[in-house]
Amino acid sequence: MVGFLLVNLLLYMNKQPVIFKDLGLMEYKAAWDYQEQLLQESVRRKTEARIQMSEVEGQQSNFRPLTSDLDTQHYLLLVEHPPVYTLGKSGHIENVLIGEEMRSAKGIGFFRTNRGGDITFHGPRQIVGYPILDLEKFETDIGKYLRNIEKVVIQTLEEYGIEAGRSPGETGVWIDADKPGKERKICAIGVRSSRWVTMHGFALNVNTDLSHFNFIIPCGIQGKQVTSIEKELGHKADFEEAKEKVKRNFEEVFNVELRG
Repeated sequence: MVGFLLVNLLLYMNKQPVIFKDLGLMEYKAAWDYQEQLLQESVRRKTEARIQMSEVEGQQSNFRPLTSDLDTQHYLLLVEHPPVYTLGKSGHIENVLIGEEMRSAKGIGFFRTNRGGDITFHGPRQIVGYPILDLEKFETDIGKYLRNIEKVVIQTLEEYGIEAGRSPGETGVWIDADKPGKERKICAIGVRSSRWVTMHGFALNVNTDLSHFNFIIPCGIQGKQVTSIEKELGHKADFEEAKEKVKRNFEEVFNVELRG
């Protein structure tokens, strides 16, 4: 029993702190700019720390420890966006099925982004998560990072009794991925990394208006549906409760402690 408690205490003590911010409803470009600001600050700190370390190695007789203000900081941002289509850097504009005039008439914005992936939709009652993490403090493996984000969402859906998983070769979280004709995507994922610092992230449909997906080929994948927690349950989910579930599972999967 003592050994078990000691192991759990050590695991708790080893948890990295992540600053959590709920940005509420925010325009896509404003959130993008904020992410870039946080990422660039971490990249600056890493660059300066490496320069300082190089100087220390060249002056071993005059050793100076790295200053603590050069350490990077992790963040998790949760946000909702007004209706907007975003196209990844490797995406295809032909997967947007309506033109600028109709998008404007429907009040839907459009941005070409620097994340991975193709076209997707963001809108109210969708949990959009932007982790800004320094993966050199975790594992420098983008594939594993993506799988961990998927795991956060899969575990969250399990709490609603929704069985979800992965689709081979298709990043994101799916339901009935192994049943041709019934596959439906509930969470899109697209990220960017610079000097192993991440940005962009995931979009989990909770009570999202799915009709907006009718005007795009979501993620550039033909013949597959999009769904939401609301659609799977047959009723709306408590949105704030859903965010709490995401936060709790993020802490568990990444072994971190969120600090508001």
